[in-house]
Amino acid sequence: MTAVATVVPESRATGPRLAWLRDRGMGASILVAALSAAFGVLLVEITAYIGAVLQADPFIGDSETLAFVVALLSVLLTVVAMYVAAIVTANTFSTIIAGRTRQIALMRLIGATARSQRAQVGKQGLVVGLLGAAIGLLVGIVLAVIGVQIGSQLIDNVPDSFSLAQPFIALPAIGVALTTWAAAWAGSRRVLSVTPLQALGGSVERTHDEVSGKPGRHVGAWILLITGAVLLAAGVVVGLLTPLGVVIAFFGGVLSFTGLALGSVLFMPPVLRLVGRMFGSSATARLAAENALRYPERSSRMAIGVVMGVTLVTMFAVALESAKRLMMSQVTGEIPEEFFAPFDAFAAIMMVLVAVSAVIAAVGLVNLFTIGVVQRRRELGLLRSIGLSNRQVRRMVLLEATHITVAATLTGLVLGIVYGWIAAQSLLGSVPTLPDFTPAGLVAPQVPWIPVAIIVVATAVLTLVAAATPTRLATRVAPVEALAAD
Repeated sequence: MTAVATVVPESRATGPRLAWLRDRGMGASILVAALSAAFGVLLVEITAYIGAVLQADPFIGDSETLAFVVALLSVLLTVVAMYVAAIVTANTFSTIIAGRTRQIALMRLIGATARSQRAQVGKQGLVVGLLGAAIGLLVGIVLAVIGVQIGSQLIDNVPDSFSLAQPFIALPAIGVALTTWAAAWAGSRRVLSVTPLQALGGSVERTHDEVSGKPGRHVGAWILLITGAVLLAAGVVVGLLTPLGVVIAFFGGVLSFTGLALGSVLFMPPVLRLVGRMFGSSATARLAAENALRYPERSSRMAIGVVMGVTLVTMFAVALESAKRLMMSQVTGEIPEEFFAPFDAFAAIMMVLVAVSAVIAAVGLVNLFTIGVVQRRRELGLLRSIGLSNRQVRRMVLLEATHITVAATLTGLVLGIVYGWIAAQSLLGSVPTLPDFTPAGLVAPQVPWIPVAIIVVATAVLTLVAAATPTRLATRVAPVEALAAD
């Protein structure tokens, strides 16, 4: 009966049906879904409003191209936000499942099947998605109302017939609910590999040897990565003939980054090992570096969210800066400051919109760090029992957070520059240039250093925020109590 009693708190068999929502990590997962849904709903409303404003303009009211471009950007940014949220949610549920290994094994001992356990996690993901989508839908509508009121005060040609009751307003919310459900299902795949014998052990992540010992499990990641790389190259080549090459490059970027995310346990450890050498040779620094490498699945899940956020912001910054430099090269004589004002305003708006996806990734990082420290109570208790002080344990957790975010930031900057150049090249390679109106050909990548510096500072702040709660949790429990925990 003891074994059954141990499992009941997680399965909530005797408590309220939705009591599991109080489990650590679920609240942040709902927040991620809500942010994504609100972002998508707001984009739908803003896109419709901008389209109405353009139609009301006496000079460009008949331009269907501008309305199409704005709508296309809205769709792409919504897809990007849902993509980031899906990966963050999948990583969150993967971490939660890793902490429930022993409890799932106990359920297997008393007759539960792996598929029934996974179905339960899938249902939890659906509930999280529905709650987040509903909250995001309401928040998005409220923000849209505020945005329209502000816009009506600033814009001269205010559209008279605009309505917030747009036909596609529910699509982002439905998409977030479905992607969260799918992400929870994907993140719970480890349930299928849990055996009843693991009930005798603790709740631990797979080690480096266990991960690297089965290369066949990463075949899908390699296929996606190689296919995406081929499409990226094709986008660059086609971009020399037509701007539609950017569409091919877009799908190549999605596939290749998905391959990197799925195979992050292969690609992130070398970067983590390289960064670990920067932290010195003290005992806490070595422990922090070894912790990041000993369990690559845990470290990679934490890092990939930051990699996504930094990659997205850097990619858009590089692509926009490269386009601006190409435009500048076509203007002769002195360029007035107001010439690029509309372009700079558009770039600033795009960067703010893309930054929302980075915020979603940041929420995931904070959540994963907190869950990870809670699941490592035995490990931290053992370190304190053999002589490490509270200050040393806190420093170790902070260094581990810094280690992962530095590695993720460097990786994201490199990927962002590469993806940004490919986006600019595939879009601008065929654009006619002066004086002979010949195609632009190869476009040199331009790195805007101010946004890069902002990214570095933002990730440094993110590291402190992400490590604040875990460092407190790491020293809150007495060593004896931590060693007795499951």
